[in-house]
Amino acid sequence: MPLSRIIPCLDVAHGRVVKGVSFVNLRDVGDPVELAKHYSDGGADELVFLDIAATPNEAETLVSVVQRVADVISIPFTVGGGIRSVDDAARIIEAGADRVSLNSAALATPSLITDIAARFGSQAVVVAIDAGEAFVFTHGGRRATDIATVPWAAEAAARGAGEILLTSIARDGQRTGFDIELTTAVRDAIDIPVIASGGAGTAAHVAEALRATDAALVASIVHENPAGLPGLRREVAALGIALRPFKENP
Repeated sequence: MPLSRIIPCLDVAHGRVVKGVSFVNLRDVGDPVELAKHYSDGGADELVFLDIAATPNEAETLVSVVQRVADVISIPFTVGGGIRSVDDAARIIEAGADRVSLNSAALATPSLITDIAARFGSQAVVVAIDAGEAFVFTHGGRRATDIATVPWAAEAAARGAGEILLTSIARDGQRTGFDIELTTAVRDAIDIPVIASGGAGTAAHVAEALRATDAALVASIVHENPAGLPGLRREVAALGIALRPFKENP
């Protein structure tokens, strides 16, 4: 059975890591390359970078961040935001990322999932889903659709996604725990891994998510104390979750 994964998420805007609550009230929390190195050294299993500015003018900034991150870490990392074509995906992967994450563009053009998977393999394609109570949102959680969350996850998997990154908008940044009911519903509907996102506030929350699914995304809980990731891993492991072996620096 695969080991559970703890994955810090870094939202990037204009070359800086930011964090908010339910996708608003953003604040600067640091340099993406420095934080990536901290988290890699601190036991992160993977990293996710999401460019939430995602404008054409940001494209070169994001590629530069990816290149610099790839130079300082050895763990896998995923990059999303503003990827609207196979060529966009190619620029990110060729800059050093292991995977790309698709969200609004996949909803607008579902065949993009298949096209990127055909070129780079399903393992390189993550479909991110920003979920409301029952339906998917686009444009950074600001625009509602009439697309139901669970069927969309199933379609994304069928089209070639290798993983689903499922964020509860209502729980994002609240630190009150993950939406386990939603996560479980998606996990039970598909046969690819699901990363739970939105709501991590304690080790118990992370452990609860990892009992329900394959991986847990963390943000506020580690951004406020980047040196605390090893401790979080210890607490989660003490709650009975099997994580990869990690030797802390003395």
